[in-house]
Amino acid sequence: MAAAAALARLEQKQPRARGPTSQDSIRNQVRKELRAEATVSGSTEAPGTNVAPEPREEGSAHLAVPGVYFTCPLTGATLRKDQRDARIREAILSHFSTDPVAASIMKIHTFNKDRDKVKLGVDTIAKYLDNIHLHPEEEKYRKIKLQNKVFQERINCLEGTHEFFEAIGFQKALLPVPDQESPEEFYVLSVAALAQPQSLERHKEQLLHAEPVRATLARQRRVFRPSPMASQFDLPGDFFNLTADELRREQRLRAEAVERLSVLRTKAMREKEEQREMRRYTYTLLRVRFPDGCLLQGTFYARERVAALYGFVREALQSDWLPFELLASGGQKLSEDENLAFNECGLVPSALLTFSWDAAVLEDIRAAGTELDSSILKPELLAAIEKLS
Repeated sequence: MAAAAALARLEQKQPRARGPTSQDSIRNQVRKELRAEATVSGSTEAPGTNVAPEPREEGSAHLAVPGVYFTCPLTGATLRKDQRDARIREAILSHFSTDPVAASIMKIHTFNKDRDKVKLGVDTIAKYLDNIHLHPEEEKYRKIKLQNKVFQERINCLEGTHEFFEAIGFQKALLPVPDQESPEEFYVLSVAALAQPQSLERHKEQLLHAEPVRATLARQRRVFRPSPMASQFDLPGDFFNLTADELRREQRLRAEAVERLSVLRTKAMREKEEQREMRRYTYTLLRVRFPDGCLLQGTFYARERVAALYGFVREALQSDWLPFELLASGGQKLSEDENLAFNECGLVPSALLTFSWDAAVLEDIRAAGTELDSSILKPELLAAIEKLS
């Protein structure tokens, strides 16, 4: 609409040129694309745009979801975004009382953010343990000098490494050093640990193949009754990388820019700008509408793949073995096999999709003289169905 208004004003202000100019060509191209896209969408909105809902403060009434939440994989606790790191740290530290080896490995991989340094340190520790495994009779391999340059640069700088050495059977000891008056501190492998080489090998493999402990995004699955408000999303500020004030300012500036420049932007230029806008979002709230009108809602990362949504929907179905399709607005079919992220499909920061059974399978079922159950979702989900308000 802004583009059309800008076109009208420009045509009134500018005298007709004798021949077509480059701006005339672009203007004509934009006009054609605007008309074509409006015809396809059946809407008078500016085509190709994905207008973000204005974020609301957490706790305000009628939010589509109260916020973005996560689940701690160690405790199962539900966490807010600002609680994730602190609660994960607490859970790992509390794990030392029950399994110090596993806790120290989690600490090494989770507390240290530089993944290259972690890999270098872990590989060095593995080399120490390999030398002990390959040369069990060699005493020199059972001692690690703490002031050694390699130890200091690669291992001492990482949180959790000292706890790991002590948990697998190393003990600190002051030992004499040849040609040196004062003793130095070493890690020395205990006799009991040396007698169990298979345990050292197992701990080494655990250390090498461990991953950082990360809170998982809580889907916050909800089921709603049929509602004319299915396509309306009031999102909390958690769904936006910008603060609420920054987003309002961004929307105002963008509206002003559209007023000035949309007449000079071709479809390719608009699509490129839209892709840049899509990268602003970290999360997306998706709803799937079923043939009976019921709605299934969940929270996803904007960069998750479409296959994650198919899996989420499949878990909610009574007949989870039957193939189905998901359609975005405008009838665009989302393929489970395509490796596309939600932000690449324009499904951020929210979207309503339509569920349908695979047409060929439906025909086969009807040809066999049977019908699908009218209730698509699992009974336990329907028992907790809500009204969308």
